[in-house]
Amino acid sequence: MSVLPVGTRRRLMKHPFGWIAAGFGAGFSPKAPGTVGSLFALVPWYFLMRDLPVWIYLGVLLVSFLIGVWASSWAIEQTKIEDPSLVVWDEYVGMWMTLFLAPVGWPWMLAAFALFRFFDILKPWPVSWADRKLHGGFGAMLDDALAGVYAFLCLQLAAHWLA
Repeated sequence: MSVLPVGTRRRLMKHPFGWIAAGFGAGFSPKAPGTVGSLFALVPWYFLMRDLPVWIYLGVLLVSFLIGVWASSWAIEQTKIEDPSLVVWDEYVGMWMTLFLAPVGWPWMLAAFALFRFFDILKPWPVSWADRKLHGGFGAMLDDALAGVYAFLCLQLAAHWLA
């Protein structure tokens, strides 16, 4: 993780896009900001999203992704770093994609977290392709969204066979 100058950190946190890109502060974790962002994403899902009707949930995902593209682009421009580690909104969206239609309960939340982190770190194709070839806010968001799709499929298979 690259250390940002204090002035850059302040500028990021004074702007709404900075707050969003940094996952409301989770991205400023000194250790494993992506993991911390993924954990923080569980809170709004549990309290606000898990019981949404399917079409509203999908709308929230789409809007969250688009806002993430803009916020991530802004943060990349401010930091002059391509996909800076403080940008964790992509982890939020990836986790929410993983948890779409998930059974409710702590074991499923933990499984979703583990699966998403696995695919986000492993980066199977096309996640690895998006990570290498796409840049800016769209690239920062898309690789985690794709990892979320892999994790979603595995979680749904597990739910089908175990729940």
